[in-house]
Amino acid sequence: MTQLSEKRKALRGRISPEQTIPPEELARRKAEKTKLRLRGRAIFERISPELIGEHYNWFIAIEPDSEEYLVDPKLLGICQKIKKQYGGQNAMLKMFRLNETGTCGSI
Repeated sequence: MTQLSEKRKALRGRISPEQTIPPEELARRKAEKTKLRLRGRAIFERISPELIGEHYNWFIAIEPDSEEYLVDPKLLGICQKIKKQYGGQNAMLKMFRLNETGTCGSI
């Protein structure tokens, strides 16, 4: 029991102050994610009525900057389409479900 707690203490000391992210940077990142989420949600609200009839409960991935979107009935399928479309690019997509709420569920 003592050996285990000593290992845990050693692991806690590994994080150096140089590697911690300042609170200002964390706040900036959070604000950026929130803005991206809201833009994606606005696009979803606009385009979902025309897609929901034909693709009910399918997944939709929206790129808020270009307003391009991909749809697929399965999560794995949408992930493969995203990988094929955007490859190694750093694309920031928002994913929804084409239903009344747009909720994908808990992951």
